[in-house]
Amino acid sequence: MSTEASLILGTAGHIDHGKSSLIQALTGTDPDRLAEEKRRGITIELGFAQLELPSGRKLGVVDVPGHEKFVRQMVAGATGVDLALLVIAADDGIMPQTVEHLAVLQVLGVKSCVVALTKTDLVDEEWVGFITTEIAARLQQTPFAGSLIVPVSSRTGAGLDQLLDALDAAATTAQRTKGEGATRLPVDRVFTIKGHGTVITGTLWSGTVAPGDTLEVLPAGLTTRVRSVQIHNQDCERAFPGNRVALNLNGLTTEDVRPGDFLAAPGTVTASDRFDARLNYLDPFGRGVPFETGSRVHVAHGTKEVLGRVLLTNGAQTLRAGESALVQVRLEEPLPLSYQDRFIIRSYSPVRVLGGGTVLNAHPRRRTTLSADELTLLDALENANPQATVDAYLALLATPCSAESVAAATGLTPVQVAPCVQQAVASKVVSALGESGVVVRRSVLQKALSAAEHALMDFHSANPGALGMPKEALRAAACPAWDQASFDAALAQAPNIVVSDGMASHAIAGAGAKLAEQEAIKQVGALYAAAGANPPTLADAAAQTGLSAGLAKKALGALEREGAVVRYAPDAFMSAATVAAHREAVSAFLAANGSATAAQLKEAMGTSRKFAMPLLEYFDEEGLTRREGDVRVLE
Repeated sequence: MSTEASLILGTAGHIDHGKSSLIQALTGTDPDRLAEEKRRGITIELGFAQLELPSGRKLGVVDVPGHEKFVRQMVAGATGVDLALLVIAADDGIMPQTVEHLAVLQVLGVKSCVVALTKTDLVDEEWVGFITTEIAARLQQTPFAGSLIVPVSSRTGAGLDQLLDALDAAATTAQRTKGEGATRLPVDRVFTIKGHGTVITGTLWSGTVAPGDTLEVLPAGLTTRVRSVQIHNQDCERAFPGNRVALNLNGLTTEDVRPGDFLAAPGTVTASDRFDARLNYLDPFGRGVPFETGSRVHVAHGTKEVLGRVLLTNGAQTLRAGESALVQVRLEEPLPLSYQDRFIIRSYSPVRVLGGGTVLNAHPRRRTTLSADELTLLDALENANPQATVDAYLALLATPCSAESVAAATGLTPVQVAPCVQQAVASKVVSALGESGVVVRRSVLQKALSAAEHALMDFHSANPGALGMPKEALRAAACPAWDQASFDAALAQAPNIVVSDGMASHAIAGAGAKLAEQEAIKQVGALYAAAGANPPTLADAAAQTGLSAGLAKKALGALEREGAVVRYAPDAFMSAATVAAHREAVSAFLAANGSATAAQLKEAMGTSRKFAMPLLEYFDEEGLTRREGDVRVLE
C-alpha cells in the first residue's frame, strides 16, 4: 500500500439520496459503522473507506451525514476534501442539504466535483435527462460548473464503471486543498483499543507522521508520542498528507484528546481566540437578508465548531449575498488556526450555512479599523506574496524580530521567510543587528540609538564622575520593549556610545570621567608598584592619592584586569611583580628543603606575618603549595 501523498474523496448531498449505499457499492465497505445508523438507515457519524480507481490510484473516502441535524458533522468531514462526490437522487432532485453541502464545498476551496445521479432504476430516461439538465444549471452558479454528471444505480450496478472512470479523470487534475507546512491533523474520532490504549483518526492535512514522533494536542497543549500509524487498517512507517490515518498515542486518555482537537508538530501552531479573514457571504438559500456586522455565528474549522462574532472592518455594517469583505472573527473558544485555513460560518439560530472564508492573520490585535499598513499586510497575505507579506509585517514592527518570529506571526514557512528577510536587508527596508539573524526597521533603530544617546547624556550630566551606566539600565531607560540581546547588538552600531565590561558611556559626554579613571589608574598603579611587599589598603590608597574610595576601587579593578596587581585576599592587592617574587622565593625554598612552616616561608619571602599568611593561602588556592598539618610542600 502506498503511503505517499494522497487525495481525499468526500461525499455530499441530501439525506436518503444514497451516499452510503453508493460508497459500499464502489468500495465494498459499509461506511455506516454505528448500530443506530444501520437501524435508522441514515449516516450520523462520519464513515470512512478506501476506493481504488481503474488507474490504480487509491482515494481515501469520507462519507458524511446528509440530514440537516448533522450538518456540523458534514462540515467536519469536508475538512481536507480534495475531490467531491455530490450525490443527488434522481427521484428527488436538488434538495436543501444539496444546496447547503455545495456551499460548504465551495467555501472550503474544493475545486473538483463529480455528480452521481443515484436511484436511476426508480425513474425513466426522460426524467433522468430532465434532472441532469436541472443539476447542470444549478452548478453553473458555482465553481463546479461543467462537472460530469453520471447516472448510476447502487442496487443494479448500472453506471458504476462510468462513475469510476469519471472519478479517475477528475482525480488526475484535482488540486490538493492541504499539504504545505508542518504536521497538522484535525481529530474526528477518538476511541480505546484494549491492550493498545488511545487511538485517534483523522485526515493528515500537512507534514508527515511516523511512529516515535512527538505531537502536541491543541488547544490543550499536551504532548504525546506516536506509538504506531495505520492507513486503512494497515501499519505504515510514515504517513504523508492527504491520507486517512489512525494514530495510537502514548500517555493520553480519551479525555485528554477529543474529536475537534488538533494534533500538530510541537510549537508550530498556537491557538487563537480571534483572526482576520476574507469572508464570503453566500446566503445559499436565497433569503435575501444582509449579513450584519457583529452577528453571532457558529464558526467551523477543522473538525470543531465554536461560537463567535464576525466584525466587518473599517466601518462596514452589512454584506449582501455574493459579497465579500475583510473581517475580524472573535471566538468564544480558541482554535488552532493557521494562515490560509478555510472556515465555515453558520447562523446562530436557526442554524444554517451562511458562507465562510480564508484565514489571513491568525494572531491579530483586537481592532476593526485597519491602518494603511495593516491593509497592505492583509492584501499581501491574501495574494500569497511572501516578499510583500514580510515587508508589510516588518513595516508594522516597533521592535526587533527574527525570521522565525516573522514566520510564526504571518503563517509563512521559515523557508519562505528567510530569503525575504535577506532581501529586506539588502533593499534597506530593515537593518540587521549583528550576526544574530535579528532585524529591525531602520527608522526604529535610529530612534532607539538616539534615545540611548540622550539617556546617556542625561546620566553623565547627573553623574559627572561616573564612567557610564549598566547596559541593562540603559535599555530600560531608552528601549524598554527591546530584549537585551537585540539592544546590545544595536549599541555595537552606535558611533557615539562606548561599551566596556557591561557598562555603556557616551563617547563625548563621558570623556571627562574616562580621563579621570585613566589618571586614577596611573596614580594607583604607581603607588602599588612603589609599595612592593608593603602594599596599602584600599582606604590608604584612596587617601594617599586623594581619590575617592569608589574611583580608587575602580582603578584597582582595572589594574587587576590588566595584570598589573594581584588580588591575593578580599580587598587586598599587591603589585604583580612583588607577588611573582614571593612565589619564586617560596618555590625555591620548598624545592631545596622539601617542606617548611609558615614562619620559615615568611622569612624566605622577607615579609611580615601580616602579608605572609594571606599570601601563603593564595598560593595554596593557586595550586603552587599544599598544606600538610603545620607545614607546606610543593603541589
